[in-house]
Amino acid sequence: MRHIISILVENEFGALSRIAGLFTARGYNIECLTVAPTDDPTLSRMTLVTIGDDRIIEQIIKQLNKLLDVVKVMDMTEGRHIEREMMLIKVAAAGADQREEFKRLTDIFRGRILDVTDRIYTIELTGPGEKLDAFLDVLGQSAILEVVRSGVIGIARGEKHLRV
Repeated sequence: MRHIISILVENEFGALSRIAGLFTARGYNIECLTVAPTDDPTLSRMTLVTIGDDRIIEQIIKQLNKLLDVVKVMDMTEGRHIEREMMLIKVAAAGADQREEFKRLTDIFRGRILDVTDRIYTIELTGPGEKLDAFLDVLGQSAILEVVRSGVIGIARGEKHLRV
């Protein structure tokens, strides 16, 4: 099962390396990883996506909590949460019909066209990964020149929060 794990870590040199090393040493795969500072400059928040059954995820969380840099760990998939990902996509927009179709699809998926040249559109799309995948499927491979995805970020709904 896919799990989104959020980790508050001390904003120290090597923290990311130690966490990635933990996964490598135990043969666990990180499907996606995002890291950014929080409103507290001494802390960073990592959001990682991994696959495993309940026993494996429990083991990962226990091992993460043993690391000195780790302040707090939360498995987001245990409760209600919001997850988002951002994608920038560059497409070949040759003729007027194709340009209009890209504008229409971007509107349907609630994206934005960020850059326009006479032959290329750059589109921004934000949402759950399934929405981004669906947009790529609708476009088809022939029009796609380049895709960049941010990776998953997530936050718990309601009263539950990851803060010291």
